[in-house]
Amino acid sequence: MKKSTLFFVGMLCFCLSSPGMGWAQVAPPASALAQAAPRGKIAGVLTDSLTGKPIEFATVALLQNGTNKAMDGTVTDAQGRYAFTGIPTGEYRLSFSFIGYMTKVLPQVSVTEQKPEMEVGTVKLASSATQLKEVKVEALRPTITQEADKIVVSIEGTALAAGRTAYDVLAKSPGVFVDQDGNIQLNGRGGVTVMLDGKLTYLSASDLRTMLEGMSAENIKNIEIIANPSAKYDAEGTSGILNINLKKNELQGLNGSVYGTYNTNFKQSGYSTGGNLNIKSGKWNSFASIDQMQRVGNREGTFERVYDAKEGLIYFNQTANGKHKNQGPPTFRLGTDYSLTDKHSVGAMTSFNQNTVWVDFISDSYMGLDRQNPETFINANNFLTNRFRSSTNNVHYNGKLDTLGTTLSADLDFVKISNAGHSNFYNYYTDLTAENRPTTQDFLYTDTDNGFDIYSGKIDFAKPLNKVSKLEVGAKASRVVSDNDSRFYFNSNGLVLDPRRTNHFIYDENIYAAYINFNTKFGDKFLVQTGLRGEKTESTGESVTTKQVNDRSYFNLFPSVFVQQKVSENYQIGYNYSRRIQRPNYGNLNPFISYRDPFTYTTGNPQLRPQYTHSVGVTQTFMKDYILTLNYQYVKDVMSELPYLDVENATTIYTTGNVDDLQNVSMTALAPVKIMKNWDTNNTLTFSYNEYTMMTNVNGELNSNNNTQRVTNAQFLYMLQSSHNILLPYGFQMEVNAVGRGPAVSGLYKIEAMWWVHAGLKKSFLDKKLDLSVNVNDIFRSYRLRFNTTIGENINNFDQYLYPRNIGVTLRYKFSKGQKVEQRRTNTLDEVNRT
Repeated sequence: MKKSTLFFVGMLCFCLSSPGMGWAQVAPPASALAQAAPRGKIAGVLTDSLTGKPIEFATVALLQNGTNKAMDGTVTDAQGRYAFTGIPTGEYRLSFSFIGYMTKVLPQVSVTEQKPEMEVGTVKLASSATQLKEVKVEALRPTITQEADKIVVSIEGTALAAGRTAYDVLAKSPGVFVDQDGNIQLNGRGGVTVMLDGKLTYLSASDLRTMLEGMSAENIKNIEIIANPSAKYDAEGTSGILNINLKKNELQGLNGSVYGTYNTNFKQSGYSTGGNLNIKSGKWNSFASIDQMQRVGNREGTFERVYDAKEGLIYFNQTANGKHKNQGPPTFRLGTDYSLTDKHSVGAMTSFNQNTVWVDFISDSYMGLDRQNPETFINANNFLTNRFRSSTNNVHYNGKLDTLGTTLSADLDFVKISNAGHSNFYNYYTDLTAENRPTTQDFLYTDTDNGFDIYSGKIDFAKPLNKVSKLEVGAKASRVVSDNDSRFYFNSNGLVLDPRRTNHFIYDENIYAAYINFNTKFGDKFLVQTGLRGEKTESTGESVTTKQVNDRSYFNLFPSVFVQQKVSENYQIGYNYSRRIQRPNYGNLNPFISYRDPFTYTTGNPQLRPQYTHSVGVTQTFMKDYILTLNYQYVKDVMSELPYLDVENATTIYTTGNVDDLQNVSMTALAPVKIMKNWDTNNTLTFSYNEYTMMTNVNGELNSNNNTQRVTNAQFLYMLQSSHNILLPYGFQMEVNAVGRGPAVSGLYKIEAMWWVHAGLKKSFLDKKLDLSVNVNDIFRSYRLRFNTTIGENINNFDQYLYPRNIGVTLRYKFSKGQKVEQRRTNTLDEVNRT
């Protein structure tokens, strides 16, 4: 439909739908009234409540307060903006209407001599629901939405989210895969940064998993997948950003929900319970949530190693079983926002999370020169207890400086994280070659206390330069102090400190950053965004035990360019380039030895360097729904887990080192398909080629000068994800998530193919106030991790099942008291520093 026709239809709708008006009943415009009285202006923006996109050619009527008499009328432009100028001072109402949307009236809009210009802000229109007699017309809400710079995965209200954790739903997002170490990959690439409500969670993989497993998915609104972030975002994260947005209150009055969940993996059972409360009244908008849980998990695996020693091949075969239980006091989040005026607001938020995990890991190992006739049997019983505690505190300001869209925001954050853990290791050695098979024992104990204090502050300013151009600038400073005092003891005859494996490590890091972003349009076809971010990093890592100090100071520039071309209404193409960084996490820098069994442990690497990525991409959008993305990445100094083989002692030491480089070429296709009227699907297909290159010798020592050879580890990867949303009879809603993943590589490892299927069923009762959900993960018990690496004649094979197959039942009751209408609310901050 042509724009002229839409304009005519919009004006026609205004005449017909405005209360008190007909073809002949049109009041004179405000510009003709009260010529001598002071005149003012009312302006704002109209958007779709679901997608947030502007609504063009919608009717806006200016009504005299207390009546349905229209004083003036207009229609919105392409950006959803409208304005009434030259109107007398007084009290008014605004009426918004458009075909396919519910009419909305905004009361008490004032124009005074002291404040002649009134910026209403953003008003959201909800789509209308059609109901003829008792026949309802229902549509499936899409769970995956492609926006200009990101993919948004809707979590709120889905059956798969019920009773699950934030970690569960993150692992089910399009293109996301969690590897054998708990590291998160996006579109076949590692180095992903995870954010929570725009705040970076700069934690190790294990600490991040602990935090996300303690967070109920019931409180998540959506997950944003930002594959190529602009300069406004921190440069951290070489493969993009996953941002978890928690639910925000949009209802006037009081509302909330309570829930309870039971789940089992058929070996252990867990539960979770909690609720949230939101209160919006006058200038205050406050929320509170609380969660209490017990999470459980199990694992089983077989591990095979072959060492090429001087006396011959040493065979090491191990079977292991483990379980863990994670429980804590209730976690909570509290927050409030206060509107100082209609343009300025301040707010604060605090959250606290504590849980204790108990881990049992039991392994039986056989070792010797003959695979069929081992010489030694080792029974290792490991028992670990760790208390994780984190508190996050934030204060923020958000301001609109004029009616053109100039904004200013600021944040201050303080985060404190601590781990207090200890472990007992009971090792029993049996000599299988002796006639009576004597057994000796070796008991060990570790005390591993560590903590982080994180301080950050940032400020962002945005100003439209004209109708098509916008400038954004900002600055940030952060400081992280980490103290890790890890002690290792012999415990066969009382505690005796082992100085070789004890270490006190202190890490101090400061990052100073600033950015500039410029957006503009060239005609109706091209949208261009360019940005430049500068980050100065200063860090000191000190091993108090060994007196070793590593000081670093470096400055980097991170440019980004995005070009969006609108070829036609049904075809758009975007081009992008960005440079990013991935810094080592603090645990990987700590040289402390983490013990698993007498022949396996991990250690940090104080010499670990950050990795840098150059990324080039092309994104094509067809028919506004089908997305095809092509990307090329070059990563220098790739950080990857590496096994160092102490061949003569048949010991494997795992550490994180810098591989020389990685080249990645990928193609990702996103295709929503409606199979039937009540059956929608979202499908993601990824093809990726990864090629790691490194210099290593036969013992796996990187960049060594002894017997070195250039090693290439390459693999073509495919991954297909298909998510189905089905409306069944009697109000049942089913969701199915199926994934197939081909062979892959990571550093020195080769990872075998795998597949899995998850499903959920949901039913609402009591006028949709009570939801009952049942979900099953890994229905066919196929989510199994198999990976291996071969260095010369030295072999490492691993086969693990972490018992993701489980079933959960959740009940959630929603309540509300107050006006159930969407109100204008303070804009949430785009980004805060890392926590």
